[in-house]
This record gives sequence, structure tokens and C-alpha cells, in this order.
Amino acid sequence: MSAFLATDGARQIARGFAGAFLLAAIWELSARGLDLPAYVLPSVSSILAGMARDAASLLEAARFTATEALAGYVLGCLVGMSGAVIVAMIPSARSVVLPLATAINSVPVVAYSPLVLLWFGVGMTSKIVMVAIAVSFTIFLSTIAGLDRVDRKSVDLIRSFGAGRFAVLWRLRLPTAFPLIIAGMRVSTVRSVIVAIVTEMLGAYGGLGWVIYQAVLQIDFVKVWAAIIVASAISLAFFGAISFVERRYIFWR
Repeated sequence: MSAFLATDGARQIARGFAGAFLLAAIWELSARGLDLPAYVLPSVSSILAGMARDAASLLEAARFTATEALAGYVLGCLVGMSGAVIVAMIPSARSVVLPLATAINSVPVVAYSPLVLLWFGVGMTSKIVMVAIAVSFTIFLSTIAGLDRVDRKSVDLIRSFGAGRFAVLWRLRLPTAFPLIIAGMRVSTVRSVIVAIVTEMLGAYGGLGWVIYQAVLQIDFVKVWAAIIVASAISLAFFGAISFVERRYIFWR
């Protein structure tokens, strides 16, 4: 099984690199062949040269953004899963908590950014809180959906052997819910980076969003694209890590 997963993962990575190379080749030929100005679409070679020139600042900004995204992601996952488990264990709370969570989640998370920046300042804390808000709702809803997937007959069977509510949760409901939970976690990886960058653009001391904002003000569109590519690399690495965990440990999916 592990050998198959490793081979399948290697094939997916190879296909990903091949697709990225093909896209880069088309991009380079289009930008040069059509003689597009940098503000429309700079060539890949000029972006790579800009990344090499600004490598130190881009790496520092990437570290800043990745830290915010990862910390907010972990916090959001803990809050979302904990809230879903509490609602599942106390059915009377569902009618109150679930509509409230759905209503809050229906508003674009960026709309909360001015308030969060006002409450927590423009430092790293506000970005972590924003990412946690975005991730927690996704994880909460996916965990609730997963916990509700359990077969009622299986619950009755395990209870007939003397299992209590916590035993049913640990031995049956959570293993059943893990495929949906991990799917929500996979989606949230990209969302966490996006939210961190957007919040940085509204107010920050560093990070890729701040770099993008400053580059736009300086009309340095090559640097804008360089920061976008670095952000995409962070998102892909994050997504790939969660996908690896899913393939490796959620084998019953």
C-alpha cells in the first residue's frame, strides 16, 4: 500500500511539474511574441530575474506570510473541530449554533478585516485571527457533515455492546468523519494563504501581501508577479502536505 501511494504521489508531482513547465513556456512565448508590456503580462524570464534580484526580501515576506497562514490554520482547525464535536454531543445546541455559523460564514471573510485590524492592530496577530476565522467555519461545517454521516444502525450496534457517547464518538463517528474533515482541511490550506495575503494588503508590517501592495504603488509589476508566484508556491506546498497526510493516514477513505 505504501509503495503504491509513493508511486501515485510521484506521478502526480511529475504531472504537476510538466503542466507548470508547459504553462510557463506558453506564457513566455505569448509575452514575447505579442510584445506585451509588463503591466499587462511580463515574461516568465523577467519575473524569474526579478525573483533572483529580490530573493532576500521575497523569502522574508514568504516566511512572514507562511507563519501567519500556518498559525491561523492550526488555530482555525482546532476551533472548528472542537465546535463541531460540542454541537454533535449536545444536539440541542445545533439549532442555535449552526444557523449562526452559516450566517456568519455567508459574509465574505474579508469584510471582517477592518474590524480585526482595529481590534488586534496591523501586526501578525490580526492576520492569524483572520485566517483562523476563515478556516474555522470551513472545518466546522465539514466536521458536522462528517459526523452526521455515521450509520444509525452502527451506532445502535456499538451501543448494544455498552459503548457510551464518548466511545461512540471516538470509535465510530470521528473515523467516519475524517475523510470529510481532511477534505475541508485541504480546501482551507489555499484559503488560509489567500486570507493572510489580503489582510496584509489592508495593513501590515511585512508579508507577501504588503510586498504586492508596495510594488503596485511603485508600478513594479514584475515584483507583483514574483510575489504572486511565491504565494502560489506556498499554497501548493501546504496543499501537498495535507494531501500527503490524507493519502498516508486516512487510508479507509
